[in-house]
Amino acid sequence: MNRSLRTLSKAVIMTTLVTTALAASQVSARTLSYASVYPVGSQSDRAVNAWADKLAEASAGDLTAKVYPMSLLSAAEVSAGVRDGIADVGYLLTAYFPSEYPHINLINESAMQTNLIDPERLNGMGTYAFEGAITEFMFFNCPECMQELKAQNHVYTANVASSGYGLVCSTPVVKPEDMEGKRMRVAGSHWSRWVSEFGGSSVSMTISDIREGLGQGVLDCTISSLPDITNLGLLDVVTDVTVDLPGGIYAGASGASVNGDVWKSLSEDDRRALLRAGADLTARTPWLYEQQQEAALRAVRDNGGTRHNATPEFRAATREFVEQDLKTMVEFYNDRYDVTRGEQMLDEFASILDKWVDLVQGVESADELADLYYDEIFSKVDVSSHGL
Repeated sequence: MNRSLRTLSKAVIMTTLVTTALAASQVSARTLSYASVYPVGSQSDRAVNAWADKLAEASAGDLTAKVYPMSLLSAAEVSAGVRDGIADVGYLLTAYFPSEYPHINLINESAMQTNLIDPERLNGMGTYAFEGAITEFMFFNCPECMQELKAQNHVYTANVASSGYGLVCSTPVVKPEDMEGKRMRVAGSHWSRWVSEFGGSSVSMTISDIREGLGQGVLDCTISSLPDITNLGLLDVVTDVTVDLPGGIYAGASGASVNGDVWKSLSEDDRRALLRAGADLTARTPWLYEQQQEAALRAVRDNGGTRHNATPEFRAATREFVEQDLKTMVEFYNDRYDVTRGEQMLDEFASILDKWVDLVQGVESADELADLYYDEIFSKVDVSSHGL
């Protein structure tokens, strides 16, 4: 074989090898379907799309995700939809499924305990502290939580949390007597008990129905994170917002809840990539919510609405309620859902929360928060056994 033929032969071989490698890469790459329950352009939608980008980066392109915002599954359908493989991954809000996830919901419903922590110590970082604490607790201190997810064929790879909850209303509510007879949409039984404590009535309603409920007068208020005023298009039906009560956040959400069969089919490297992306989602969601809160309040003002603070009397009465309600919820979950370890769970969680109040101080960006969550939590998850 002369030199020119040998050169041509080598070129053909190299081209074949490159083509084969590219084909193999295309075959091995996998796109996961993600069912989001928030609309395009919302803060949660932005966080979920950042999660998809981080997943592709962390897996070097082996895993990508296609996000379906408010189309593939509704909030009320995510648990069964991911379980049955309609979506590979979903934004699971456990409060919609009290019988399926009672241990998770118990910890989530303790979020109003941030009202009991010295505000100067919290330094405006209470949301990030609670988010870190509940994520750590779920992974490492709550085998019952993991079992609840496993029973529904879900695997926990991320948490998501809102910013602080306030009263988003069509009428002013600033003192205890303003609560009398008010119909309020709630996202957890602790907020329901708070409403009842002050003479109102609670309404269970999915996020997609809140606007219609307020617009038609079915609701007087929704107890929601304040960015949801703009996330859910509530500006035209909201006139009054009380920013500092009832407090607490919503953090009972398996933000990238993976179908168990999908998780089992992945390599350990791809599972680690999902956890790296999960740390980003766990941080970015509350960060974006907190950043949007003031913008949402400005939008209310610009639309003719009013921002309120609750009276000192109302805040003090709420703190008293929270102290008692932590005991009430232990009894409630024991009686209703056979959660027998509730008091121990809350004690362990309070200790973890106390640690996280200090850990999050000084964090200045979503990326820094994601790195903190990854280093302290996600990097310590054993992908050879988690979810299996």
